[in-house]
Parts: sequence; C-alpha cells; structure tokens
Amino acid sequence: MKTVICHEPLNLALIERPDPVPTEAEVVVRIEQVGICGTDYHIYAGRHPFLTYPRVMGHELGGTIERVPPGSVLRVGQTVAINPYLACGSCIACRKGKPNACVNITVLGVHGDGGMCERLVVPESAVIDASGLTVHQAAMVEFLAIGAHAVARGAPATGERVLVVGAGPIGVGTALFCRLNGAEVTLVDTRRSRLDYARDALGFAAVHTVGPDLAAALALETGDEMFDVVFDATGSLAAMAASLQYVAHGGRLVLVGVAPGDLVLPDPEFHKRETTLIASRNAIAADFDRTIAAIREGHIPTDRLHTHSVAADDLPTRLPELIAEADQVLKAIVQF
Repeated sequence: MKTVICHEPLNLALIERPDPVPTEAEVVVRIEQVGICGTDYHIYAGRHPFLTYPRVMGHELGGTIERVPPGSVLRVGQTVAINPYLACGSCIACRKGKPNACVNITVLGVHGDGGMCERLVVPESAVIDASGLTVHQAAMVEFLAIGAHAVARGAPATGERVLVVGAGPIGVGTALFCRLNGAEVTLVDTRRSRLDYARDALGFAAVHTVGPDLAAALALETGDEMFDVVFDATGSLAAMAASLQYVAHGGRLVLVGVAPGDLVLPDPEFHKRETTLIASRNAIAADFDRTIAAIREGHIPTDRLHTHSVAADDLPTRLPELIAEADQVLKAIVQF
C-alpha cells in the first residue's frame, strides 16, 4: 500500500508497504483523506519531544470501512473518522472517564504509526461513525473536536465575552464552538492574514493583531472589563503567560495549546482575579459526537476551513512548501 513516511527530520518519502493484517477484533479502514496538523509539521521539522523516527504521521483521518469484526455494529463501506487517542482503559484517568488524559496513551502518528497510508488497522473502539459526512469532512472531525473539548472545559455561556488567542485550526475550531454556545467571540493572532480570513470567510468581526497596543484595544472593546473566558491556542509559553492579563476578574483561562518548558504566571494578577486555570487535552467521545452533529446540521463551514488539498504522491515536495506558505494555510488535507 502507498505510505508517506518521515524517515528523519526534513526527510519525507513516498514508499510501498504491505497491507496491514488485522486481528479478529480489529477494523480495516481504507484511508482516503488525512488532515495535516501542527503536530505533523513539528514531526517533519524535528521539533516533537515524544517521537522516534522513522514515523508514519497522520491522525486527522477520514475513510471508509473495508473489514469489520464478527458481530460488529459497524458495516463495510461506512464513512468514518478515527479517534487517534488509544487509551489503556484501566489507569486512574480512564477510570474517571478521561481517556484523553490516559497515563498510558498512544496517539496514532506520534507514539505509533499513523494514517498517512492507504489502509489502517485500529480497534473497533477507535472508529467513529461519520455517516452523513463526506470523507473530507470526516478528516476534519478530530481537530474540530479538540476545539469542542476546550469549549466544554471552559463552558462559555450565552452572552459571555470570549477571547481566543491564536487563529490557527485549533483556535478557529474553538472560536466556532464558542459562537455556537452563544458567546461573543474575539480573535487575536500575530498573523494578519489569518485574522482577515477568520473575519471575511468565517464571520468573526472582532479581530486584533498582536502588538504593543493590544491590551489597550481589548480593554476599549470590553469597557475595561476584559473577557469572561480566554482560550490560548498558541502553544507559546510567552503568549500563554500574556493571556492572563486579558482575563476578567472572576474569569477563566483555558490552555488549549501545549508547549515544552515551565509556564510562569504573576501570582498577584492571578489571585486578584480569582482566576480559574484550566488545561484542555485532546478530546473525548462527547466532543466527537458534538462535532459530527454540528457538521451534519451545517453549523461548521468545513468548505471554508479546508483551504488546501495535496495528493499523497506530492506530499514529500509540498509539505515544506505548505510550511513556507503558513500564513495562507488554515487546513491542508492529503488525498490518498
């Protein structure tokens, strides 16, 4: 089968591999569309801390079922997405209903080979019914579900002011679900092109470019009260620390992006707000369900989120080009 493999940093190749052989209990999925995530860019660049090479990347997956176990509720030909977070089911987090924070988690495309290939074998529990969606839409479910999970964690209510810092795919997904909750959403980013796209294509009227006058502009917008909930989706320690100043007194700060190193917050500013600090990691079944329902109902403009398409054969050449074009790329999807 056709497979795209990262042999080492900056070395991506198209190769042939044997088709995977499933166990009796596993599902075979014909992978048709694979979203490219920031994680994949980091793997290619050699900046991922939890990875060994060679690695088949890809965890934003859409495809159709080719084989199901005996007695399965799934069916051959069914359009599906994949939950790439394979949890142990027995650790303290799993017992608490938080498999997204599993102590022994394996993420497809990170800790083990992912879905940038024509066929993938996964446990039945990892297969998500995406009937009613196109395979393109199915490949966007996972990154949108991360936004849905962040919103479930931060719980913005109707009429609350929300600030999303970072207008990449995860930030935009978070903003979309905040808007579906009825919140008033403002977006901030360092890249003006990203903000212009969010405004013109996605309807987010309140956007601000990061700069020396940002805090003053946000204070003016909110009557000096700042935001009930701030979501940081940058993966930058400096931006995460700066986000505290945009939180209203009594507000919540939700960290969606993750970054290596220590996050330092000024305690007087943190305490005087009685800030609620929340981490958001991956997604759980309820987030996938909400995402798929929102796409089916037409609440998520997937056609405008999907900005670039790449044939699998061309990915070794196109991936560095996509990195160079990052200001203009929201979501690129690889076609197998």
